[in-house]
Amino acid sequence: MRIVLSSAFLFAVTALSVCRAEDFKPDTGFTALFNGKDLTGWKLTKGGDSLDGKMDAYAKRFFVKDGSIIIDPKVKGDLHIETQKVMPKNVHIKFEFKPDEKCNNDLFLHGMKYDLSTANLKELKKDEWQTMELIAKDGKCEYKHNGKTAKSMNTKGEPSSFRIRAEFGAIEIRKLQMAEVK
Repeated sequence: MRIVLSSAFLFAVTALSVCRAEDFKPDTGFTALFNGKDLTGWKLTKGGDSLDGKMDAYAKRFFVKDGSIIIDPKVKGDLHIETQKVMPKNVHIKFEFKPDEKCNNDLFLHGMKYDLSTANLKELKKDEWQTMELIAKDGKCEYKHNGKTAKSMNTKGEPSSFRIRAEFGAIEIRKLQMAEVK
């Protein structure tokens, strides 16, 4: 009886966590950039092919699992995926991420590159969920890690897609959302 109850409890907890990841609701005023199920709304940077309905890109360098986009460091290649949608000039993008100890992957927006690495994020904690925000407004972009400003810089280009680069180490990204800033 105890084994049956333990198994039922484990199944319920696992099912609940999967449902929560797939049922992510963006914050008020925000729109999801990732649905938690597949790469719909994203495209390959090389060739521009749509990833709608696909679970992975570039031979699983990027793949979707349990509500996250995962960059697998075992699959080699300096590769990018990007949103099909061009982000507004004034935009707030936020997400949760969990890096491994070797994480050095990049974000691109409006002509800027930002490294998700210990060099830029002094309080980066490996294998723990943390928050990241990019707030581009009036030609400047502020990067916030766990609510604290990590860096500010001027934007360098016209509105663009939001791009994620797989360079070094593993990272999981979830709850990716955006809102136009007024």
